[in-house]
Amino acid sequence: MLQTKNTLLGKAKVFILILFTYYLLANNSLSENFLKNENYAVLVILDKVNSQSDIVEIEVGNEYKFKNLSINILKCNNSKFDDDPEVTAYMQVRDTVNKDENKVFIFNDWTFASSPSIRPFDHPVYDIWLKKCYS
Repeated sequence: MLQTKNTLLGKAKVFILILFTYYLLANNSLSENFLKNENYAVLVILDKVNSQSDIVEIEVGNEYKFKNLSINILKCNNSKFDDDPEVTAYMQVRDTVNKDENKVFIFNDWTFASSPSIRPFDHPVYDIWLKKCYS
């Protein structure tokens, strides 16, 4: 006896799968990033010479002048799905006293609020830590 396949049931499953995928993509549930881009970054800058720390808020994309440093935050992200979200920022720092054109940035990398020692900012006078990002 020949077995016949139930093609109608198979077609219905494929149709439901396509419909469900379209619904998720239309609601932007699958296409969103796992990171939430923010508009402002909060940094703590320590002057090692006089042991004074300053808290500064920088708008993402705008250059901020702090004494002889020029700080630019290009991206600032909070992870969405964690109870304790990871805060990351892409930061570029330039020393305006140093006029060496071969070394444009003294720091040009990602920095992490939870563990700043992963990508440390190394400067003889200043230390910079990322504290938070917000909109």
